[in-house]
Amino acid sequence: MTSSNSRALTAVGAIVLFAAAFATAAPAAEKSVRWKMQSWFPSKAPHAGSTGKDIQTKIKRVSGGKFRIRFFEPGALIPPAECFDAVKNGSVDACWSTPAYWYGKEPAFALFSAAPFGPDWPGLLAWFNYHGGKEIYEKLYRKHNMHAIHCGGMIPEASGWFKKEITSVDDFKGMKIRFLGLGALVLDRLGASTQLLAGGDIFPALELGTIDATEFAAPSVDWNLGFYQIVKNYYFPGWHQPATIYDIMINLDRWNALSDTQKAQLEMVCGDNVRQAIAQGEAMQPAALTRHKGKGVKIRRWSPKILASLESTWRDVARDLSEKDETFKHAYTSLTAWQKRYSTWLNIGYLDR
Repeated sequence: MTSSNSRALTAVGAIVLFAAAFATAAPAAEKSVRWKMQSWFPSKAPHAGSTGKDIQTKIKRVSGGKFRIRFFEPGALIPPAECFDAVKNGSVDACWSTPAYWYGKEPAFALFSAAPFGPDWPGLLAWFNYHGGKEIYEKLYRKHNMHAIHCGGMIPEASGWFKKEITSVDDFKGMKIRFLGLGALVLDRLGASTQLLAGGDIFPALELGTIDATEFAAPSVDWNLGFYQIVKNYYFPGWHQPATIYDIMINLDRWNALSDTQKAQLEMVCGDNVRQAIAQGEAMQPAALTRHKGKGVKIRRWSPKILASLESTWRDVARDLSEKDETFKHAYTSLTAWQKRYSTWLNIGYLDR
């Protein structure tokens, strides 16, 4: 072998060794990430809490343990109501919640998880992912130094538990009721007095007569809270929340510090969480309704006249909010324009049940 050949082989060998070393080192160079995530919902709450807890398990598995997010029960780090500001200023890495709770920060947040007479899941996902919703959503959070990812949700909610049968919208006058988001504004306009209570505070409020009625979630979730022991009139459909987004709110600096791989891992975990929330949510409701009926609960459906009055009042509320808040107007206009377009397919593509 000539010296030139020897040098060439040596050079090639060095390059191969360097490339192999780099290839081996690259995955190891991925930095470890450890986040603390405060939850608004207890982990034992079906869908609302359980899918949040699942983030902890799933992100660890897909990252090989390099990316971990620790789920904390409500109040373990901070009161859940302080999540928004805590994530914004970086005192907490992330929070598990639903955008509707931040109505007081920006009214438009509520349109992503509590839009009265909004689209159901297929329509909401289509708007969010392909017709402008996600861009509005992310811009909203960026204004507050956060990045958020749609990471779960609730299938159609029940409309609420009432101590007496509701025969007209006049029955809402003077009623004290726990209600969420934009739907609460509708009932306020109809003469009710609404307030937002955490899940664990609702039962004693009903028992003591502090409130006359409540809504919370789907039948499988409501069952765990035991409302059937006090109230027997259970109304559907949930006009105020046809589909509810849950999300993980992340401090923007923490998000930006992730590698592209870690961002993709969390996004894929959240995509699977959405799939799980819809499939599991639908699967659990028939048995939950049967259990409620077995306790003497009367499953009732709103009359067309009452639903029409609720929708008409909602349109008035939305118009007034749009006049006061440009961001809400932009989001609401985008959502309703999509619903109108979607209806051309919805009305012909599906069986009328």
